[in-house]
Amino acid sequence: MTFDETATLGRRDRKKRQTRAALATAALRLVAERGLDQVTVEEISEAADVSARTFFNYFPTKDDALVGNGEGDRDGVLRALAAVPAEAPALEALRRAFVEFVDEAQGDAELWLLRMRVVAQHPVLLARLVAGNTTTERALVEVIAARSGLPSDDPYPALVVAVAGAALRTAMIRWTASGGGGSLAALLDEAFAAIAAGLPDPRTLPDPRTLPDPRTLPDPRTG
Repeated sequence: MTFDETATLGRRDRKKRQTRAALATAALRLVAERGLDQVTVEEISEAADVSARTFFNYFPTKDDALVGNGEGDRDGVLRALAAVPAEAPALEALRRAFVEFVDEAQGDAELWLLRMRVVAQHPVLLARLVAGNTTTERALVEVIAARSGLPSDDPYPALVVAVAGAALRTAMIRWTASGGGGSLAALLDEAFAAIAAGLPDPRTLPDPRTLPDPRTLPDPRTG
């Protein structure tokens, strides 16, 4: 592939990301203003200055535009996890895999905060989001099992993925509650540090900075 061909592909990819983001933003803003049932695909497309046909090139339904690119987020986390050295403990590997995701969310805070608010207002969207998260968790369990040298039905991979997912959700909820003003990455690290410490009674840890580094977690393969 030539340099010009690579540059063209890069521009096309950026254009696609911009169009997807514009459609998602338009959908979220309209639903936040009017309600879920009062917004059509045609209105979303018009607000994003594209055709309804273009909308369906990016999202199968209106609800998919609202809950975000779950498949893309999942693929990104899996790619990041694959890049973590094999010797890293499972929980630390998951923390690193989530970093790119939270950095992207922080970089597009307005969109993410709006999405969290709209999803919270409409239970049907929350159900779709949970279903997507379940699919992601199953994929992560398979990877963690392989990394740990354990069968996929061993309880450890499922448990560590569930705990890591809870840490991510807790960080996202706290970040949303603060209006996105703080560091999402710092909140994620704080949640993982608490897990690494064994979730001690907070009354015994007046300073959260005394919690251990999550990267010091034991590796189950070595006991």
